[in-house]
Amino acid sequence: MTQAVISVLGEDRPGIIAAVSQALLDAGCNIRSVSQTLLQAVFGALFVVAMPDEVDEAALAHTLTAALEGLDLDVIVHAYPAGAAASRPHAEPFVVTTHGPDRPGIVAAVSGVLARYGVNVTDLQAVFEGGDRPEANAMIFQVDVPDSVSLAALKADLASAAERLGLELNVQHRRLFEIMNRI
Repeated sequence: MTQAVISVLGEDRPGIIAAVSQALLDAGCNIRSVSQTLLQAVFGALFVVAMPDEVDEAALAHTLTAALEGLDLDVIVHAYPAGAAASRPHAEPFVVTTHGPDRPGIVAAVSGVLARYGVNVTDLQAVFEGGDRPEANAMIFQVDVPDSVSLAALKADLASAAERLGLELNVQHRRLFEIMNRI
């Protein structure tokens, strides 16, 4: 079997995951992993699937588009190398949170610092409602920090970027974050 990553975007409504997963099953695919979210009223999902060798990307895209007709969804299918994750350096999971006044460039500044250090963002959630109310503008980055990175230097550069933007910033190991934020 070949692996593929499928992205699905469209206006949110009940039944999208059911329709996509049934269409994948009907095409002979096995879902290996899925991540789905809503951004305001927009549904977005990524499916990593094993697909039969006799099915190529274009054929699967056509099959899914036909099966999902009427749901007004955009579907993109790309081949996904099976060993892609194995080539990453060993890293520790951290959570970077910010809150503060809304202004252009917040995501670019924080993610830019992370990129310079080779830190991989594995999940990002951000809500910007505008204005200067810190509780209305927040980001949560889940990241993998390579063992070779100086955590002190990374934290200092993140703090500097946050100060320039008037943000409160916190960096915690993911296990500590989960313990501290357990409901």
